[in-house]
Amino acid sequence: MNLAVRKDSLKSKHEVLESEIELEEARPHPDDVHLHELKKMKLHIKDELNALEGT
Repeated sequence: MNLAVRKDSLKSKHEVLESEIELEEARPHPDDVHLHELKKMKLHIKDELNALEGT
């Protein structure tokens, strides 16, 4: 996979996770476990993006 394509894919996933986090936080009783998982995935993607941008 091309590096630019990989970065674009990760950025898209990051945006989707951000939206999911916002939706979950807007619920009257957000699921803390689900929120934690979403934030963990988002951070993993951000770390991977930072690593790719360093190359």
